[in-house]
Amino acid sequence: MKLTDLLTVDRVAVRTNGRADLDKTGVIKLLASLLAHGAHVDDSVVAKVLLEREALQSTGIGEGVAIPHGALAEVSEQVAALVTVPQGISFDAIDGEEVTILIAVIGPKRASGEHLKTLARISRVLRNQEFRKRLLEATSPQEAYDALVAEEEATSR
Repeated sequence: MKLTDLLTVDRVAVRTNGRADLDKTGVIKLLASLLAHGAHVDDSVVAKVLLEREALQSTGIGEGVAIPHGALAEVSEQVAALVTVPQGISFDAIDGEEVTILIAVIGPKRASGEHLKTLARISRVLRNQEFRKRLLEATSPQEAYDALVAEEEATSR
């Protein structure tokens, strides 16, 4: 399974206009909107699930990365969304650093095993510092998506 199987370019946002317009809640709502589009559910429902999960413990895993995630009964398959914020936003990450790359995932409640595999895959892909740098240099959703496609092709060999 590739992340690009769960993600489309229309669920990618590149925020190069500064941090003033986004905070933690704002970026989660943006991710929820992108996910809702792909999962065909209301974005307020997705936002609620992501915010509830975030209230348990930050999904900021360190090194500028966060992986907000959740499960919904009305979702039939996993869907992902990607947002880059090169300037960084405060996210209560475990290392205390600001977050610049967020990949969010929602999936069906009954598919927890597959959901965990997806989270592990995201973590592995984003472990590569050079890839994270390329992703943050992308100036459009298409460039960011293409960078992810190239990284997945390179790591699957």
